[in-house]
Amino acid sequence: QVQLVESGGGLVQAGGSLRLSCAASGRTLTSYVRSWFRQAPGKEREFVATINWSGGSTDYADSVKGRFIISRNNAKNMLYLQMNSLKPEDTAVYYCAAGRGGSYQPDTYDYWGQGTQVTVSS
Repeated sequence: QVQLVESGGGLVQAGGSLRLSCAASGRTLTSYVRSWFRQAPGKEREFVATINWSGGSTDYADSVKGRFIISRNNAKNMLYLQMNSLKPEDTAVYYCAAGRGGSYQPDTYDYWGQGTQVTVSS
């Protein structure tokens, strides 16, 4: 059984940085697309960033482009999200996900973490 566990969330002031991590266990996810999504209170879960199996291709939501960096370490079965220049509107629960096809739509992913809270104060 695959488990994804996020960590690294917390409270930070606007303009600050956080680094999220997602540890996978149960199987190697080397061939899987891995992504980050987020969900703010009262809003739908939205795509943040994605990375292909090799790490050679990434894509970002327009709202985070230039501020966030997604990366992965297949040897450690880890996924990361470096978040810089954080804004109050980045406040949300952040989820990591893994899927065979990969897309911007949450329902196409096979595995999800439990989420980690990120709160950005103004």
